[in-house]
Order: sequence, then structure tokens, then C-alpha cells
Amino acid sequence: MATSIDTRQTDFSEMDNAEISKEHWKIMLISGMGFFTDAYDLFVIGVVMALLKPMWHVGKVEEGLVESTALLAAAIGALLFGRVADMVGRKRIYGVEVLVLAAGAIACAFSPNIWWLIGFRFILGIGIGGDYPVSATIMSEYAGKAHRGMLVTLVFAMQAAGLIVGPLLAAVLLSTHLSHDIIWRILVSFGALPALAVYGARRHLKESPRFLKAAGHEEDDSGNLRKAKHFDKKTHSISFWDGFTRLVDSKMILIRLIGASAAWFLMDFAYYGNTVSSPLVLSALSSDHSVLQKTLTQLCIFTVFAAPGYAIAALTMDKLGRKTIQGLGFGMMALSFGLLALIPNVEKLMYPFLIIYGFSYFFTEFGPNATTFVYPSEIFPVKVRTTGHGIAAAMGKIGGFFGVFTFPFFMHWHGLPAAEGAAAIVSVLGLIVTIFLLPETKGKSLEELSEEPATPLERAAA
Repeated sequence: MATSIDTRQTDFSEMDNAEISKEHWKIMLISGMGFFTDAYDLFVIGVVMALLKPMWHVGKVEEGLVESTALLAAAIGALLFGRVADMVGRKRIYGVEVLVLAAGAIACAFSPNIWWLIGFRFILGIGIGGDYPVSATIMSEYAGKAHRGMLVTLVFAMQAAGLIVGPLLAAVLLSTHLSHDIIWRILVSFGALPALAVYGARRHLKESPRFLKAAGHEEDDSGNLRKAKHFDKKTHSISFWDGFTRLVDSKMILIRLIGASAAWFLMDFAYYGNTVSSPLVLSALSSDHSVLQKTLTQLCIFTVFAAPGYAIAALTMDKLGRKTIQGLGFGMMALSFGLLALIPNVEKLMYPFLIIYGFSYFFTEFGPNATTFVYPSEIFPVKVRTTGHGIAAAMGKIGGFFGVFTFPFFMHWHGLPAAEGAAAIVSVLGLIVTIFLLPETKGKSLEELSEEPATPLERAAA
């Protein structure tokens, strides 16, 4: 029977052993909406650039900046919001990031030229990045240990809806008689709607009980925070730099930070490079297809391969474990990308190409795209949990930035083999990082995970 969440408790055994309740589902939904927008924007900018290039005569450098600037900004947003959420609380900052995201999305629609669009996408990226550490940590700190992996994954899996709605909306608009100038502006502004829809719910969410205990706060029924009695201020510093110092002072935490950050960097290099550049990748399959035909092809790939991958990841996260899923995913990504790089003229074989390309998406979602989000919400102590998650997410976005910026150059250099070969190499590196630097976290409480070294390097360092 479902158990409600008591946000005033200081012993977390009841939370850890609780079944999934309505409150859990509510938190999952309001946390996940930011990731709907993240994935929607990730896809839709590729279509937007296909429309804008002939209209604004966009060069390669400007194209790369439009598609990658939001990722670079997301790294800054993840670092900033992640640290502040550990300093002042998850509740006080939650909701601000979706306002920034929505403002950036709406402003993009009014861009008069390519450089204004690049600037407004920077604002959008700040909001997207800020959503990662706060949403993941809030869900993780409320969830029971038997279902934590599934619930945090479901927050992230809202991306699946964005990946489907993006090409679906684009296909509908492209099939109308609207001008391309109006279509691209509708596409970039639409992402603001789901973000604004959850703003109020995020602002009224109760503070995480784990943060309350660590910070020595109490929360009344109106949501106001006050210092708890007999609280030692030395146990919870609000210095901005203190959180980063705590992460590097412990060998165990530092190894986990390096592992989570490196895995996310490598994952996003391959994933964002392939996804944002997918119109260019699919051009190798048939360069004479229209933007609408390529969009529909992407919609089929996301629906048939990516969405089931998210679903299976959520269903098995607490059974197979994070380490198993991430290792399997990286291995299969390397195989898929390697086949695309090594099979001669694979782009001329339509169905084999689409099946292999689709399987790369399946094992990305049922693999490191989900686990790199889950891991940092579990493996750091509560006082630096959003800070650690923010650093790992920032490294992921930097990896995505390099992937998006370099994939078009790989494609122009030596075509599909160069681009997919690079993705295969970084996937192999991701597998190595997973094996040696990250622990298994399934079935353990957050407090247990803060105490025990569980990787080969952690044991060596202990």
C-alpha cells in the first residue's frame, strides 16, 4: 500500500522503505517537464536550422554556434543552480530555472538575425542546465531506495515525449501553407509552454527533508523555513566555494565525481552530436529528401527505438542496476556506431542503415543517457549533492557542445564514417570509465552510498 511522504521526519528509514505514492508521481511529473523542453529543443533546432540556412544564408560557424551555444550555457546553468541549491535549499531555487528557460525560448522566436538567436539560446541553455541538478536531486531525496532509480529515470524519460512532440509538431507545421519564417518561430517558442505550466507547482513543493536535516532547518505548514534548535552552523556551510572544496577533499567522492563527469561528457558527445546533426546524418541516406521527409524519418526512429529505450531503462533500473545498464549501453552504442562507420556505403542501404541507427538510439536511452542522470543524484553526500550533480551535468553539456560543434565538420571531412567513428571511440571510453570509476547503487539508501567505497579505484584509495 502506498505511503505518504512525511517531510518533517529526521529518520529516513520510513522514506527509504516507502512504496510509490501519489506525492512521488506528482514530484516526478513536475520535475520531468523541464526535460520535455530540453529534448524538444534538442531536436527542433536541427529542423529550425534546415529552414533558416537558405533564408539567412547561415555559414558553418554560425550554424555550429546556434546548435551548440545552448549546451555551453547549460553547463554554466548546471554549475550555478546546482551549487545554489546546496547553499539555500532545493525549494528556494526551484522554479526559477524554468522561468529562465521559458524566457529564452520566447525570446528566440523574436530573433531578427542569426546572432540574436545565438544570444537568446544562451539564455535558454542557462535554464535547461539549471533544471538538471535540482530536479534529479529532489526526486532522488524523496524516493524510496527500492524505486529511486525508476523514479529518477522517469523524470529524465520525459525527454521521450519531447523527442516525439518535436518532430510531430514540425511535421504538422511543414505540411501547412505557413511560411518557413513563421514555422521556425512557432517551433522555438513552443518549448516555453510546458515549462511555464509547472512553475507554480515547483514553487509550492515542500523542501527535501534530507536537505532540512543537513542544513539544520525546519519547515512549517506554510513552507517557511527557520533554523532548528541546537543546530551547529559549522556542519553546513553556505560558502559558494565550500561545496567544490568538499567534493575534492575526499578521495572517494572525487573518484566518483570524475567517473560521473567523464561518463556524461562522453555520452553527450556522441548523443548530442548524432541527434542535433541528425538531419545532416540522414542526408547521407538520401540528400534529395525534403525537410518534412527527414523530419518524419526522425519521428519514426524516436518512436520505434528511443521511446522504448527510455521505458525499459525505467522499468529495469532498480533490477539490473545502474552500472550494468550503463556498461551495456555504452558497449552497444560503440557497436552500432562502429558498424555505421565501418560498413562500406552503409548509407546506400536504407533499411540496414535505419535499423543500426535506430539501435544506437535504443541503447543510448536504455543505457548511459538515463544512468548518467541517475548516478550523480545518488553518489554524493546531501550537503554537496546538487553541486556534484551540477558539475557532472556541466561536463555532459560541454561534451555535447563539442559533439554538436564538431559533427558537421566530421561529416564534411570524411562523411558518415568519420562522424560515427568518433562516436564509437568515445562510447568505448565511456564503457571503461563505467567499469573502473563508478559503483553500483541499486537497493541502497542515499546515506549508505555516502559512506562506502565501492569501485576498484575507491578501494585502492580508501
